[in-house]
Amino acid sequence: MPGSARYEKGTSERLAKDISNLMLMCDEHHRKIDVHEKDQHPAPRLIQMKQDNERRIELLTSLMPSQQTHLILFGANIGTHQTPLTFNDASLALLPDRFPSENHAIELGITNGTLENHQPEYWDFHQQQLVRMFERRVEPLKGADKVQHYSIFAMAPMPLLIKLGSLISDIYPADVYQRHREPASWQWQSGDRGEQMRLIEPADFEGIPVLNLSLSATVTPDRIEQVLGSKVSIWTITHQEPNNDFLKTKRLLADFRILMRQAFDRIKATHGQNKQLHIFPAMPIATAIELGRIRQPKADMQLVIYDQNNKLKSFIKTIEIE
Repeated sequence: MPGSARYEKGTSERLAKDISNLMLMCDEHHRKIDVHEKDQHPAPRLIQMKQDNERRIELLTSLMPSQQTHLILFGANIGTHQTPLTFNDASLALLPDRFPSENHAIELGITNGTLENHQPEYWDFHQQQLVRMFERRVEPLKGADKVQHYSIFAMAPMPLLIKLGSLISDIYPADVYQRHREPASWQWQSGDRGEQMRLIEPADFEGIPVLNLSLSATVTPDRIEQVLGSKVSIWTITHQEPNNDFLKTKRLLADFRILMRQAFDRIKATHGQNKQLHIFPAMPIATAIELGRIRQPKADMQLVIYDQNNKLKSFIKTIEIE
């Protein structure tokens, strides 16, 4: 009968809607939402929770084996502050492009060490630890493991980040991540490049070659001259408003890599390959790592890296990269 057909169709539609809103729960949580906290769990909230979970499962099940990556964490105390590096935070930042190859990270650093960066032994200790752990944990994977991609999350003083980048170099397919303050996350944001960086050449090319990286803060020439004297040839990479959180997008990090390669080439052509290039960095984490990755050991100048030490109220010489 037509009426019966219409009734059956309506019934099936209502049934499908009811099933789509069905949530399976354990006895404990059924009692929680139906009895103990009923007022706190109205139907719209439960439906939204279900939809959010379905989207999460859909995302996770869409990931392919080729999207696996080795998740690398590197941390070292910055002054007296320990580094908030966690596997879970880093894993979330990978989505939806990649996911960890293991349920744990490759950890290269020491995040609860007792040495502070104003102590002379700090730099040798952490550099040696980093090199040993890289040789032990990362190098054996190159060309041998089924997963040949790496995702780098690090929080450490700038010289150690540059050293890490020099170990990874550009022979390891890798993505480098930046810890953002606003919002607090490792996830890259979408959008345009934002701040445009530029290379400023020195007026005098006769002094000691220096690269001033004023990206997260401004390094004034007098702070460099305090360490090296007045006979310096200062090249500067900066942008209009140096600040701690300007590096928001992957596109801006790509712009930095391009500019950094140009800077290395221009400085080498001006001063000669056999001179040391003195690095005074005030820069985001990801740019420091990429600086180390970009440098070509056989083609580019040796680096002498300095670090601002608040206790000593001056930049200090820390690490040399040959």
